[in-house]
Amino acid sequence: MLREVLAGVVAIVSKEAVQHQGITLTMEGIVNLQLSSKSVGVFEAFYNSVKPIQLITSNIEVVKQGKVPGGKTEIPFEFPLHTKGNKVLYETYHGVFVNIQYTLRCDMKRSLLAKDLSKTCEFMVHCLPQKAKLQPTPVDFTITPETLQNVRERSLLPKFLIRGHLDATNCVITKPLTGELVVESSDVAIKSIELQLVRVETCGCAEGYARDATEIQNIQIAEGDVCHSLPIPIYMVFPRLFTCPTLETINFKVEFEVNVVIVLHDEHLITENFPLKLCRA
Repeated sequence: MLREVLAGVVAIVSKEAVQHQGITLTMEGIVNLQLSSKSVGVFEAFYNSVKPIQLITSNIEVVKQGKVPGGKTEIPFEFPLHTKGNKVLYETYHGVFVNIQYTLRCDMKRSLLAKDLSKTCEFMVHCLPQKAKLQPTPVDFTITPETLQNVRERSLLPKFLIRGHLDATNCVITKPLTGELVVESSDVAIKSIELQLVRVETCGCAEGYARDATEIQNIQIAEGDVCHSLPIPIYMVFPRLFTCPTLETINFKVEFEVNVVIVLHDEHLITENFPLKLCRA
């Protein structure tokens, strides 16, 4: 984590004095896992083996029973972000089947005749930057009918030659994914060229694992029948909440991939897949 302390103020705004039975703050960090609909039933043991994983929890009384004066009152607080035992605080991440979330809830207890007040907000946790210097791993690629996989009728494919490179596949999460793509030749006009960022989430236990890939974002980098032999820049920023450093634990994994997708006018879809390793530096 970049900060070892969560600090702030509880702000209470009221027109007149408020009687209360105490004000408390509860901090919680939880990993929620769930199976996709296609995996339900296949891993029935999953439901018993993997419950929400609590990473951190803490509770403090900010103000004892009493009265808050009218107007605006600010009460400072500070939480040390210390985990119990060998627990690790993973980076905040909002996925489809894996969700890592840290929340702070403020509760004001009131008398029986008045309703209790509660407010929850989310706070972000970042991992510490890795100490080792990251060496870029550029990848060159060539896409032709012969290089494609999972093709039924290869002889029916139009002829094309697409070359390019990614500057790195081990990426710093705060920096964009960059590279270049060149359409050398194509018998069929190109309709669109897109970059698709994919999350690959794996959940499971000793009885089995469910692995699901879902799209995070899709960016069009070229539209229409682009000029041949013209370099097209590849540029994609990693969205903050929906990506995190590549993560592997006993119960779950969060990995990322990027697809270069070329759509032809005859509706053929050409896809080249690149696994990515994200880190914080």
